[in-house]
Amino acid sequence: MKIPFDRSYLRSALERMDIADIAQATIRQSGDIARMMERETGAEFLHLEMGVPGLPPERVGVEAECAALQRGVASQYPAMPGIPELKTAASRFIEAFLDVKVAPEGCVPTVGSMQGSFATFLMCSQLDPAKNKILFIDPGFPVQRSQVRILGIPSESFDIYDYRGEKLGPKIESCLAAGDVAAIVYSNPNNPAWICLTEDELRTIGGLATKYDAVVIEDLAYLCMDFRKPLGRPFEAPYQASVARYTDNYILLVSGSKIFSYAGQRIAVAAISDALFRREYPALRRRYNIGRLGDAFVLVFLYAASSGTSHSAQHALAAMFRAAADGELDFVGEASEYARRARLTKEAFLRHGFRIVYDKDRDEAVSDGFFYTVGYGGMTSAELLSELLLCGICAISLTSTGSRQHGIRVCVSQLNRPEQFDLLEERLQIFAETHK
Repeated sequence: MKIPFDRSYLRSALERMDIADIAQATIRQSGDIARMMERETGAEFLHLEMGVPGLPPERVGVEAECAALQRGVASQYPAMPGIPELKTAASRFIEAFLDVKVAPEGCVPTVGSMQGSFATFLMCSQLDPAKNKILFIDPGFPVQRSQVRILGIPSESFDIYDYRGEKLGPKIESCLAAGDVAAIVYSNPNNPAWICLTEDELRTIGGLATKYDAVVIEDLAYLCMDFRKPLGRPFEAPYQASVARYTDNYILLVSGSKIFSYAGQRIAVAAISDALFRREYPALRRRYNIGRLGDAFVLVFLYAASSGTSHSAQHALAAMFRAAADGELDFVGEASEYARRARLTKEAFLRHGFRIVYDKDRDEAVSDGFFYTVGYGGMTSAELLSELLLCGICAISLTSTGSRQHGIRVCVSQLNRPEQFDLLEERLQIFAETHK
């Protein structure tokens, strides 16, 4: 079938899915639009929308999980705080790659980082009656914004695009000074911009979080994937940058989904600082009869959400953490395949008149990695996403990530076949020829 496709295919998919504004389509909605159009047109689409790992799961995790199942763990409810093996391994892993000490007690398994953020948002909004707002440093993972809407928690945000370096502190402080912000959220490296907040910027965030008594939720889904630096050597500098060096008010979300290609088993840890884990909150005690934050997180919020995290997945993550910290598993080296894919596809987009939206990381070019962002001429996010879908390319709009810039997020993880790169080149050429 001739490309670009007739617009009726896109209109039909949007109508069937009851999507009024494609710029607000979720990641999974965007993928479903493309799959509907695939069925109608018979053409293969390039799926650049969802961060599905494009590498095999780490073997050491699979073997550990299978062994746990053979031992019969599936018949038992897991203990809410997590198995000791995982808690110890997580604590050591965090020290090995972040140079940060978090006691095993504070390393709590969650059903992926999505459950971790959901429970953390809810808990943080209840710590202090005067503070119920979540501050997003955008752009960010779209689902986290959905989570606060589902929970009915107010939020505020700003686009990091114009607030790097010395501009970041005054901007954050202007938000915190109102006195109603309970937590600050960001990802590092950033999904989707792939910028990496520096130690100086994180020092600023940490200092302000302490000053205004807000909790920093640091999403480390892509830990050590700033491939410009030799990260990933256990217990050797340089380390992954983290706010945990500059405040006690932090919760780190460390997931196995991307760094170990273990997304299907939904396993992560929320690492709560020692001081925050032990801190008493009168509001929690009045509401739940449990005042210590760490105990409330485990026994109230996580328990109500899942009644525990899969035994076997915990054993898998423990094994992968141990192997990485022991220097037996080079997860950063393996994940660098995504940087190769990003470099090749960025070059293709640029050849055909696109631009990188978040192109600078302070005074450096943004790193190649799992995601990047592109725009085209004066097209809005909705216009660009629509036109690319008509050329058989699926992505998500930057609007859905909280960005104030126009463009799309490109995820390279599903480009697993060499011929897909050729197909991308062909489709982009058609796009460029029809949008001069």
